[in-house]
Amino acid sequence: MGFRHIRLRSRGKLSVVTLQRRTFSDCEFQHNIQSSTTETMRTVPFVGQFLGRLCWNPYVTADAESRSLLLQSLWSLYSEEPHNAVERKANQWIRNLLCQLATEEEDSATHMLVKHMGLPPKEYNLKVLRKMVWLLVEEVGESCSSLADPNQRCSCDSVLAASVACVPLVTCPETAPLIGALLQRPVTCDKAALSQHFLDAVTSAYSRKCVSLEAQAVVSLWCHNLASLEGAVMSLLDSVLSNPASIPHNLEHTITHSLLPKACSQHGSIFLIVNDIFRSMLVQVEGNQTVLYLIHTFTLCFLRELAALQPQECVSLKAFFPHTPQSLLDPLLTHPSEMAQEAWPEHLAWITASLQRLTEEEEEEEGNRGQCGVFEAWFLLVQCADWVEVASQLLVSARPQDCGPLLWLLTFYHHPTNREHHRTQQLVAAREVWDHLRSLFLLSAPPLPADRLQSLAELMSAVPQQPSLDSLLVVSLLVNFAVFSHNPLSGAGEIVRMVVQQSGLVREAVCVLDMVELRLNREGSSSSLTDRVKPRARALQGTLTHMAQHDTHTLTHMAQHDTHTLTHMVQHDTDTQPLWQRWDTHTAAPGCSTNQTL
Repeated sequence: MGFRHIRLRSRGKLSVVTLQRRTFSDCEFQHNIQSSTTETMRTVPFVGQFLGRLCWNPYVTADAESRSLLLQSLWSLYSEEPHNAVERKANQWIRNLLCQLATEEEDSATHMLVKHMGLPPKEYNLKVLRKMVWLLVEEVGESCSSLADPNQRCSCDSVLAASVACVPLVTCPETAPLIGALLQRPVTCDKAALSQHFLDAVTSAYSRKCVSLEAQAVVSLWCHNLASLEGAVMSLLDSVLSNPASIPHNLEHTITHSLLPKACSQHGSIFLIVNDIFRSMLVQVEGNQTVLYLIHTFTLCFLRELAALQPQECVSLKAFFPHTPQSLLDPLLTHPSEMAQEAWPEHLAWITASLQRLTEEEEEEEGNRGQCGVFEAWFLLVQCADWVEVASQLLVSARPQDCGPLLWLLTFYHHPTNREHHRTQQLVAAREVWDHLRSLFLLSAPPLPADRLQSLAELMSAVPQQPSLDSLLVVSLLVNFAVFSHNPLSGAGEIVRMVVQQSGLVREAVCVLDMVELRLNREGSSSSLTDRVKPRARALQGTLTHMAQHDTHTLTHMAQHDTHTLTHMVQHDTDTQPLWQRWDTHTAAPGCSTNQTL
C-alpha cells in the first residue's frame, strides 16, 4: 500500500497531496505511461486529478521520497503531439515546472519554500535535476520494441517527448548526459525523431560554448541537424581567416580541434557537405592562399582520421569522392612520402598527362560533362596539393627539356579555368619566371643582377601583367629554388628578401615556406637532401618571419577583410546558383551539382 506526499504552495499556504501507491506501483506506472494528457486522464483518472490539483499551484517542490513519482507523473501527462488547448496548456506548465526545479535564484519563491522545508535549495534542485536526467537517460536508452511485439508500446515514443522536455535545460551542465543519450540513440524506427526545437537549442548552446558535449555527441548533432554542421564549418572558416597568424603550421591544430575531420571520416554524408562548402569557397575566391591551404590541410587531417578507423568501419574512397575521375583518385591521394623519391618524376608525368587529356576532352565537348570532370580533378588537386609542391621542388633541378609538364601542372593548379589559348600564354609566362630563377640561383655569381630581380618582383606584384600570372605560382617557385638549390644560403636569402620586399608578398612567402617545412617533416626519412635543406628552410623562415612582423597591422586588416568577404559569399552562395554554373556560366554542365543532405 504505502503513501507518498508532495508539498504544494497555494495562495501563500502549504498544502499536501497524498499519492496512494495502491493506485499503481512504480513498475506498473512505467507501463501505463501514455502519449498524451487526454489519454492519460482517461486511462489513469487519478493522475488526471493529480494534475488538476497540481497545475493551480504556482510553485511546486517534492521531498526525497516523492521525487521519482512526481517526475514520472509529469512525464505521463506530457503530450508528444498536443491536439487541444488542455494538452497545450499542460505541456507549457510541465516545461515551466522543469525550469523551476532547476532554478538557483536565491530570491525565488521556490528558494523560500525549500528553505522553509529545511533543505539547501541549490543541493536540492541539483539532485532533483540529476534524478530526472538519470530516469530519462534510462528510458531513452531502452531498445526499440516496435518490431519485437506489435502489441507493445514502442519505447521510441518517449524520445520526442524527452527531447522537447530537455529544451529549456540544455545549458544546465547536469543535462549533458541526457543530451548525449538523445543525440547518440540509434534511429531504430520513424518514431525516434528528435524535436527540431531541441536540435536548434543544442546547436545554439554549443556554438556559444554554453554546453559541453562529448566528441561523439557533437558528431551526432551534425548528423541530425544540417544547420549545426554548416555553422561548425563557418566557425572554422572564421577562426582561420580572421587570424593573421593562420599559417599552415597552425592550421592542423585548429582543424583537428574542430572535430570536423573525425566526423567526415565516420560519415560520408558529412564529408560530402563539407566538401561542397569548400567548393563554393574555391569558386568565389579562386587563388586565395589561405583557402587553398585550409582545404589541403583539412584533407590531410581527414585522411589521417580515416586511416585510424578499424577496417570494418571503413568505406571505399569512391564513396567520399563520387564525382572525381576515378583514374586520378588513387594517384593523387597517394602521399609523396608513400613512394620513393626516384618515382616522383614519373608519377607526376602520369598525373599531368591525365589532366591534360581531361582538359582537352572538355574543350572538344564544348564543356558539358567534361566541365564537371575538370572541376573535380582540379578540386582533388587542391586537396592533394603535396604533389604540386613536389612539382615545384623538381623544377629546381629540372633540365630545360623536362620542365614543360611540371610547369603545366603548376599553371593548371593556379589557373584551372583557363582554356587552350590562355593556358599557352600562362605557360610562356611561367617558363620566363623559371628561366629568371634558374639564372639567379644556378648560373649567377655575385653581385646579383638587378634587372632580373626587378623583373621577378614585377611578375609577383599586384599590377596586372599581360598575360597575368598568379603571384603565388611565382612565390612558390622562388621559395623552392631558395630551399632546394645549391646556391649559398646567404645569396639565396638575399634574393628572397629583396624580391618579396619589393613585391609586398612577405606573408605569402612565409606560408609557402611553412608548407615546404611541413612536407619535409611528414616525409620523416633522413637523407642527404633533407639533412641539407631543413637548415636552409629554418634560416629562411627566420628571415621572412622577421620581415612579416613589421607588417602586423596590414596583415590583421587583410585577414578581417577576407573573413567578412568569404563568409558572406559562402553564406549567400549555399542555396543559390548551382556550383558548376558559378564556376563557368557559359559551359555549365546540367545536373553536375553535388549538393548533399544528411
